[in-house]
Amino acid sequence: MWKSLTFSLSSAFSLVRCASTAAESAPLMKTFSIYRWNPDKRGEKPTMQNYQVDLNDCGPMVLDALIKIKNEQDPTLTFRRSCREGICGSCAMNIEGRNHLACIWEIDPDVSKTTKIYPLPHMYVIKDLIPDMNNFYAQYRFIEPYLKKKNVSEEDIGKKTYYQSVEDRAKLDGLYECILCACCSTSCPSYWWNGDKYLGPAVLLQAYRQVLNEYLRFHKFIH
Repeated sequence: MWKSLTFSLSSAFSLVRCASTAAESAPLMKTFSIYRWNPDKRGEKPTMQNYQVDLNDCGPMVLDALIKIKNEQDPTLTFRRSCREGICGSCAMNIEGRNHLACIWEIDPDVSKTTKIYPLPHMYVIKDLIPDMNNFYAQYRFIEPYLKKKNVSEEDIGKKTYYQSVEDRAKLDGLYECILCACCSTSCPSYWWNGDKYLGPAVLLQAYRQVLNEYLRFHKFIH
């Protein structure tokens, strides 16, 4: 009797274990529709290309899916990425109609919905998901976002430490966190239509940070 009961329990546990393993290994396919454009193929218009990714065999973030697609399905897929921690801003793109960093934006687990991915909006595209950031960086350069001190000769630059009070440094909290990913600027309609004149929220935030710094009170900004 005990042998029979032990055998029955063992069989039951085996069935549960097998069912659990089968459920875990069953593919969970998610469709990603990705903007594609290759400047080397003259005359070809941009298209949306679909890829299937097994979410059970992929990291949780959109960037994980993009890397998996590039490594395993299509090595021609082109995008920027670096830190994978939301620090460098390289992987900024438009995901489901909103600008995000792909490395910290979680994949929608609903496999019935297709995730659409585009480059940052209203910017020239170099290839696929890579926008041309030249104008954005030129605007950043325009505000001269570096420390300046009045009446300091070229020979004395870098030879003296200028201290900042804790109170003045606290005024910059919330401003130093900007990583210049351009997500905010490329979400702004005024920047879309007047990008050659309007600096955009990201660059203006940097300018505001400089104004608050007591060592930049004599710095000339925009005239």
